[in-house]
Amino acid sequence: MKIIAQNLGKKFSNEWIFRNLNYEFHSGESYTFVGANGSGKSTLLQVLSGFIPHSEGEIHYQIGEKNLEIDNYYKHLVIAAPYLELIEDFTLSEIIDFHIQFKPFKNNLSSSDFTDFIELPQAKNKALKFFSSGMKQRVKLGLAFWSDSEILMLDEPTSNLDIKATEWYLKNVQEHSKNRLLMICSNQPSEYGFCSNILNIQDYK
Repeated sequence: MKIIAQNLGKKFSNEWIFRNLNYEFHSGESYTFVGANGSGKSTLLQVLSGFIPHSEGEIHYQIGEKNLEIDNYYKHLVIAAPYLELIEDFTLSEIIDFHIQFKPFKNNLSSSDFTDFIELPQAKNKALKFFSSGMKQRVKLGLAFWSDSEILMLDEPTSNLDIKATEWYLKNVQEHSKNRLLMICSNQPSEYGFCSNILNIQDYK
């Protein structure tokens, strides 16, 4: 899987968030977007994900040398971010069953396997609205890690996580991003110290 950005730019009203981004992102590689708070890291991630439109330039999504239609691109990626909400009236088991209708788990892993993986088996019948913010974040990350998709996008991955859950993230992020295209938005070096490619959003202002 490959994402090619050509002269990519995004603006809101008259303010350019980033411009003139020319870059290729490849499966098997990890990329981190860094920059000051409010600099546009999350906006760049959302543009590359296809969730919001770009203002100038082009994005090409390729498998091999074949371009994908943007309407089909969502099938190949999964994203976990603090601003993407879970359906809070669902129980943990229900949100898992809902998620895998759209993004099946790798290797036909089961729901019970998943609750053990995120270390919340006792909460499988509990509504998400009663989860702490850290528990919800672990659910989001777990769903992203286990989804059968070529691209893994994480925005502020340890947001709301305590020390133990942060250790869980660091233990699993590299394992579950092997052979995938990994993108992380972060200002915390501990979240992305293993990444091989660092892009500073300030370089594209």
